[in-house]
Amino acid sequence: MFVSFFPRPKLFFWSAIAWAALAMAFWYGFASNLVDSSHAIVGVALFWSVPSLWFDLYFAICVALFAGAWMWFAPHPWAPWSIIGSALILFTSYFQVQVSVAINSWYGPFYDLVQAALSKSKVVTVEEFYSELSTFAGIALVAVVVGVMTRFFVSHYIFRWRTAMNDFYVANWPRLRTIEGASQRVQEDTMRFATTVEGLGVNLISAVLTLLAFLPVLLRLSSNVTELPLIGSIPYPLVFAAVIWSLFGTGALALIGIRLPGIEFFNQRVEAAYRKELVLGEDDSTHADPPTLDALFVNIRRNYFRLYLNFLYFNVGRIVYLQTDVVFPYILLAPTIVAGKITLGAMNQILNAFTQVRTSFQYLVNSWSTIVELISIYQRLRGFEAMIVGAPLPAIEAEAEPASLL
Repeated sequence: MFVSFFPRPKLFFWSAIAWAALAMAFWYGFASNLVDSSHAIVGVALFWSVPSLWFDLYFAICVALFAGAWMWFAPHPWAPWSIIGSALILFTSYFQVQVSVAINSWYGPFYDLVQAALSKSKVVTVEEFYSELSTFAGIALVAVVVGVMTRFFVSHYIFRWRTAMNDFYVANWPRLRTIEGASQRVQEDTMRFATTVEGLGVNLISAVLTLLAFLPVLLRLSSNVTELPLIGSIPYPLVFAAVIWSLFGTGALALIGIRLPGIEFFNQRVEAAYRKELVLGEDDSTHADPPTLDALFVNIRRNYFRLYLNFLYFNVGRIVYLQTDVVFPYILLAPTIVAGKITLGAMNQILNAFTQVRTSFQYLVNSWSTIVELISIYQRLRGFEAMIVGAPLPAIEAEAEPASLL
């Protein structure tokens, strides 16, 4: 799964984490201070300001050094895509976070202008109002262009990863062809694995970068919120509430959905058995007779009903949590809003920053269904690779599907 696309995967990923940590420490400790970033910039000009361009150059230098070192140390035919391509996806994830920061900065003056117009505390002209909207349009236009180009590149990146896995498995096909659902694992699971890992990886990176970008914003905005309902006055109340609420939701939903990966694995197995019998029946009349197909489809139905039942429990918990999550920040801000301690602009900045931080901590909550699917695909491909090296198959390969729904 990884060795076909990345050079020496374990060492590569550990070195990437270490290099990223070192680069970030050097940036925040020294390099970021080389240019003046004290002036707040609202609007599209943020993206080509001196601090932003300096970070872009710094990122490019770090990637060039890391990629060059790995291409010399462990040459790999897919290194340009796996190393430089991954770095480009990482950068676009950072850029999208910067778009969110730019929009959050725009919230303040825009909603203060709206409040001034509605309360008639000062004269607000139509030109001023449309000027603020044009500022947002500029930010959105840049985001759209970068987002479209990123998706185009990511599509090619995923297919290159699938190609690398396909070539690796096809080269070992004589040893792999006997395992259950071998054709499906090569043809379908490789694409699903590359797509799912890329999606989860980008979301994880975005969550981490969002935390790095919005935690300082939320810390600064916490000065406007002096107390929380039921708890009272504590240091950094909004950050504390976001962390506790997100950890609660993540832990609860992970516990409710703990059985889903195994059920999804069995789902792929029974689907593969049914598909294989149908394919064999196309050329051999002794296969795919109605009794055999009926028995195989009974296994499919029973496993899907088991999956639906377990997702029922999971979705009850998830939907209740996410619906409560909508009003949670307003509950926290209730004492501050009622006391009139913040303006409409400041309130929207706090709500947006709090949502960004809270959503980042809720990575597992929002991705759990996809993680379940990835685990089942990983287990299937891990069994494939065990055959290549002659290792024992994973224990789940020998397990029978449960006979009951519970």
